[in-house]
Order: sequence, then C-alpha cells, then structure tokens
Amino acid sequence: MKNLFTVIVFGILSAFIVSGCQKAPTQEVADAKARIEAVTNADTQTYAADELAQLTKDLNAALEEIKVQDEKWFGNYDNAKVMLSAIDSSAENVTAVAAQRKEEAKNAAVNAQMEALAAIESAKALVDQAPTGKETKADIEMFKMDISGLEESLAGLQSSIDMEKYSEALDSANIIKE
Repeated sequence: MKNLFTVIVFGILSAFIVSGCQKAPTQEVADAKARIEAVTNADTQTYAADELAQLTKDLNAALEEIKVQDEKWFGNYDNAKVMLSAIDSSAENVTAVAAQRKEEAKNAAVNAQMEALAAIESAKALVDQAPTGKETKADIEMFKMDISGLEESLAGLQSSIDMEKYSEALDSANIIKE
C-alpha cells in the first residue's frame, strides 16, 4: 500500500513537472520573424505600412509574453504560440492589402492622367476659339506655351506611372488639371 501510494505520488509529480516544463516556442518565433521579413518589401512598406507595423507590434507582444513565461517556474507558452500563429495569417493579409491598395493607386493615377489629358484638350479648344487680334495675340501665344509645357508634364506623368510611382503621378496629374 505504501509502495502504491509512493508510485501514484511520483507519477502525479512527474506528470505535473513534464507538463509544466514547456519549452519556449523558439521555432515559432523564428518562423514568425521569417514571415514578417518575407512580406516586408517596397510595396508593403508603401501601401500597407500600418499593417506591417502591427505585425511587428504583435511579434513584440508575443516575445514579451514568452519573457513573462520564462520567468515563471512552470511557464505556459500556449498564449504566446497563439499570438505567433496569428502573425502568419496577418502577414498574408498585409500582402493582400498592399496589392489591393497598389492597384487602387494605379487606377487613381491612370484616371487622373485621363482627366489631365481632357483638361489639356479643353484648354487647347478654348485657346483655338479665343478671338485673335493685335491685343490678344501675345496672350494667346503665352497660353499655347503653357499648354505645351503641360503636355510635356503629361509625358512625365506617364513615366511616373510606368515606374509605379502612383502617388507622384497623381500629384502631377492634379497639378496639370489645375
């Protein structure tokens, strides 16, 4: 009876120690860091900067949770593991958000380019319809030179779109439209 009691107590203590002595999720931390590094690129930094920053905050929170559990005798890393696994799905979201916002920026830049072109054509038509005379000839020539400059700016705008600098292209288009 005494041996049975000793075996039971020893078994319970062994189970408690084994279950309580979890290892820190070092592989999960490495995977989360690698995932964040993999999604960090020019597009995500430009079009999903807030979401990318949130990933880093989530990683830091998980690391802090691991640190807290390391200081305990019987650390439980389950919460940290959940936090680290959430980083993976959030990283996929960052890439998708960046792609969506980049496409939206491209569409906005192309639409603004079309509006700028329409504004230039409208200005040309108005200048062509303007009454010409001795007094207005110099003004009309000045307007034509301005329109020529805007057309050159339009070529620069297309270059910005080609280089995927959509916010720069949008700014240029807005200047042309004014």
